[in-house]
Amino acid sequence: MGAFNFLLLVFVFGSQVIGGLNTKLPPPSYGNTISILSIDGGGMKGIIPTTILYNLEKALQIVSKDEKAALADYFDVIAGTSTGGLVTGMLSTPHPDDPSRPAFTPLEIFNFYIKYGPSIFNQSSASGWNENSTRPKYDGEFLHSKTREILGEFRLHDTLTNVVIPTYDIKKVHPIIFSSFKVKEVPSIDIKLSEIILGTSAAPIQLPPIYFKDGPNEFNLVDGGVVAASPAFVAVSEVIQQLEEKNVDFIPMKANEPTKIVLLSLGCGSTKVEGVDARIAQFFPSTIWAKLLFLGLAGSAGDMNQYYLSSIFPDSSDNYYLRIEEYNLDPSILSDDAGEENLEKLVNVGENLLEQIVKKVNTTSFVPYEEPNEGTNAEALKRLAEILYTEKQLRLKMKSMEKRGRPFIEAITSPMK
Repeated sequence: MGAFNFLLLVFVFGSQVIGGLNTKLPPPSYGNTISILSIDGGGMKGIIPTTILYNLEKALQIVSKDEKAALADYFDVIAGTSTGGLVTGMLSTPHPDDPSRPAFTPLEIFNFYIKYGPSIFNQSSASGWNENSTRPKYDGEFLHSKTREILGEFRLHDTLTNVVIPTYDIKKVHPIIFSSFKVKEVPSIDIKLSEIILGTSAAPIQLPPIYFKDGPNEFNLVDGGVVAASPAFVAVSEVIQQLEEKNVDFIPMKANEPTKIVLLSLGCGSTKVEGVDARIAQFFPSTIWAKLLFLGLAGSAGDMNQYYLSSIFPDSSDNYYLRIEEYNLDPSILSDDAGEENLEKLVNVGENLLEQIVKKVNTTSFVPYEEPNEGTNAEALKRLAEILYTEKQLRLKMKSMEKRGRPFIEAITSPMK
């Protein structure tokens, strides 16, 4: 090898190491693991997963020795519903001053909740509201203006990584899944991120539905939680579709090596709901049944999400699934309370979750149980950070070795033409 080629080799592999800093994640075809982050809905309870994300980002910064490492640099997909959709948008939208970096860090999102929560859930706008009112509890005006301000003109195709955000169109009477994977196939969904986020956050009863037009296309959106309070299974389904459709970005370079899926799913806390004796329920009026069905559907949707995911992430699988959720949330903690006491409780829940033993859900009894061998959630997040970092380094290495279909070493040692 000549002196020039040796220097070139040193330069390229040196830049490979440096390239790990603030470098866009190459597509899964260069690696063997697809990474997904999913964030549930829950209004102000979004503080809980944001606390977890802050911890994970810190772990990534430590393992990568890069203090600016961001979650969008390591996840192939970020999915979010309702408040989780807001977090997704803030993590994946380009920064207006540096489009290669995300607009917000988890810490900045946490501060967003603390600073603006009282204005979003303005108690003065809720004054006089009751269950018989013909208007939503909150007018949504501050949320609308602030979301449009911070997300600007960016559209779905602009995100730093793939995103999946469920909503429900009450005029078309079916879900609309805003997925980066579908933009080319369905260009009508390539709308402003701010409108997508406002749509998935428009919780019925609490906030008004979102109406807008984008060109000839009309949207009438409400909270994605109507169809997917936890978007984890939706995100996994989107990835599986890409694998089945032979998306070139998802076809491994090593054809004989199976593709693994890593999923981190973050909840906003679930409160235990007391059941009802059927012998008593037979005398309930329809108004009581409506409330029971609403509460029951909200809880059962999460259970079914766990049930479906168990077939993709069985214990014997090489895939990895980590669910972090508070299964016994204090019922006094409310999703639309931005008061100091409620905020303090939410912060404590997030911090305490990190020290809890990893839990899984028995998909027969739907009762959560501890997995002592997994350690605490904080320890599991550190292991996840290692997995994500190792995968990114593999992809960067494989990508650097690829040059016009020739092995990398062959490419740099061949005579210059």
